[in-house]
Amino acid sequence: MNFRKLIYLIAIMLSTVMMACQSEDDVAIGMDDSDSSEAPVNSYYFAATIAEVMEANESDHEETGDDNYDAASATIIQFSGNSIEITGEGVMVSGTVATINSAGTYLVSGMLDEGQLAVKTEDEGAVKIVLNNAHINNARSAPFYAVNAEKVIIFLPDGTENTFTDAEEYIYENEDDDEPNAAFFSDTDLSFYGSGKITINSNYNDGITSKDGLIIGGGNFTVNSTDDGIRGKDYLVISDGNFKINSVGDAFKSDDDDEERGYILISGGTFDITTTEGDGFTAESDLMISNGTFTILTAGGSSNYTGDASTKGLKAGVNNLLEGGIFQINSADDAIHSNGSIAIQAGTFTIATGDDGIHADEELTINGGQITISESYEGLEANLITVNDGTIHLVSSDDGVNAAGGNDSSGTRPGQGPPFQSSIDSYIYFQGGDIVVEAGGDGIDANGSISMTAGTVLVHGPTSGANGPLDYDGNFQISGGLLIAAGTSNMAQAPSSSSEQNAILVFLNQQTANTVFAVLDENNNPILAFAPSISYSSVTFSSPDLMDGGSYEIYVGGTASGTEKDGLYSDVAYSGGTKLNSFIVSSTITTLNR
Repeated sequence: MNFRKLIYLIAIMLSTVMMACQSEDDVAIGMDDSDSSEAPVNSYYFAATIAEVMEANESDHEETGDDNYDAASATIIQFSGNSIEITGEGVMVSGTVATINSAGTYLVSGMLDEGQLAVKTEDEGAVKIVLNNAHINNARSAPFYAVNAEKVIIFLPDGTENTFTDAEEYIYENEDDDEPNAAFFSDTDLSFYGSGKITINSNYNDGITSKDGLIIGGGNFTVNSTDDGIRGKDYLVISDGNFKINSVGDAFKSDDDDEERGYILISGGTFDITTTEGDGFTAESDLMISNGTFTILTAGGSSNYTGDASTKGLKAGVNNLLEGGIFQINSADDAIHSNGSIAIQAGTFTIATGDDGIHADEELTINGGQITISESYEGLEANLITVNDGTIHLVSSDDGVNAAGGNDSSGTRPGQGPPFQSSIDSYIYFQGGDIVVEAGGDGIDANGSISMTAGTVLVHGPTSGANGPLDYDGNFQISGGLLIAAGTSNMAQAPSSSSEQNAILVFLNQQTANTVFAVLDENNNPILAFAPSISYSSVTFSSPDLMDGGSYEIYVGGTASGTEKDGLYSDVAYSGGTKLNSFIVSSTITTLNR
């Protein structure tokens, strides 16, 4: 069983999967107003543990006993300037190059001015290397080069500090050679354990690279790299550690194009990432994060969007699966991105981006978490968007929540790459959660259709232009939840007339920002008091409190008191406003003009 199938099986057991599978006819709600408004089961994932991933891949990269060593039996490698002293067996010395040629344990210490620690053995079994205050500089090549071994395991004992610094240009034996190409380079499976410190200064290319799998179970890493920071080609798995990465290219990367490889799995750690021309995390296939603390700055942050390079925060080629963690992302490009699907189960996300906050070419599913997008071009964007739970507050210069077909190529902006196209297969499903949108473009925009069955959706904006608080090409079925959308009247829309829950669309004279809009029932009790943060000339309102046959009055201005959050008042008392209109609910959609 491969690891992706395993993840899908685990997903089936999640308590959040409560919806029944439906037929294709049920899914296609964009065809007409009579179709089903329930979302299909889609994009529920759960990040597997390291052991489960390794077992699913039938890998012996991480086995029992790999994370410990016997110092008493270790061969000693002692560096001193330009000399190397060996106590024990399994090491060949040639000048300032020490080559480990047997499986076993090796204790390395001292400073090597110009040299290399190499591994080259055909033995079965691991090569365990304990870095005990080891410092290696190399002005011609990589200071560490694992050419061949079953696997290489690096230990960083508590209290130790280790440094590896490479050359600006590598000198190869043959002009066709291209390895090593990182300061700490391995052609075989590589692992790190411990709580000591290691600093990698890469002046040529990458900082740490494994051409096979790379597992990190602990340590304090500082990587300064002229290209990528830490790269595991087959996969990159991190369960613990503290990482400070300053890279020109991608900070963390896995790029094998085999469909079962090229993934990144993070289950813990603290990550402080700064990139100038690359992504924070980029996985060729799946990026899976279940825990950790992440501070990510790419290409100078949200004010530096150019569209010329991929400078995303969290990027996946297939699935971006986020089960938990604390994320602070300031990115020039998309903060969270997938060429396929994104699923957010939990976590705290604080995002500022020069492009999209969260973008998936195919599906975006949010099952929980706290998401704050303070700056974006578009807030949430995918062909299919499903929100089941969570707290989302987003600010966008263009569309707030946008369901559109196609891919963005980091360029939905005019004149920059292929835009999303109108598609009857594009949907937004609101099935829970609290969503607040402050949009300069369309607030909620579906190039297909929208369904709302539960939750709260508050839309502030836009204020002008060829946009609307709600914009859909198919239909908008609402059967539950609270919907308020205030903004310009130029392209204002209400939900579809075949909806199960009543709604009103009110056109009114331009109101200034923070002016209260109130709806009172026949007993003068407010069922709505909302103060949009922007100027507005239309309000769409749908709530279970709008009863069939009920009599209501609409007011603007005045004073609302009670508990206010995002412009919406609860436990409210209202007085002093100007009455605009009155109406009786005699149809599902009531439109009231100035």
